[in-house]
Amino acid sequence: MKAFFKSFVYAFRGLGYCLVNERNMRVHFCCFGYMLFFLLRYDFFTVSKTQWSILALAAALVIVAEYINTAVERAVDTAAKGEKSESAKIAKDTAAGAVLIAAFFAVAVGILILYQPSAFKAMFDYYVANPLNFAFVLSSIILIFGFVIAGPKKIIEIFRRK
Repeated sequence: MKAFFKSFVYAFRGLGYCLVNERNMRVHFCCFGYMLFFLLRYDFFTVSKTQWSILALAAALVIVAEYINTAVERAVDTAAKGEKSESAKIAKDTAAGAVLIAAFFAVAVGILILYQPSAFKAMFDYYVANPLNFAFVLSSIILIFGFVIAGPKKIIEIFRRK
């Protein structure tokens, strides 16, 4: 039983590693977070349970692909021991290509489900009428952009210097 629970510790460690060290993973998680925020917080969009499931599956596919890509990159780097290899390059490039395909698929699914002009108009009207809320969303985007680019390690480092 102890080994079973320990496997969860390892899994969470892997989740954390990717979020801390992989910029693209932070991009995926932030995009997923904003999508959830706007769909759960507001009622601009009409999304059925089936559409929710499809959106969740598309987002999960991208995130899983990014985790697999990271695992492939680290395994290849370890096996190559710093040497340049055409096989290593192909393995890493194809794993990255799989993430790209998953991301394109997720964007296409998002467009197909969430392209609701009336919802975007309602959102625009809401933020025109509530500029403080718009300022909040805009400032959160700026902060998230900093988080994605710098990463948690650099952000913590900046605050420790002061």
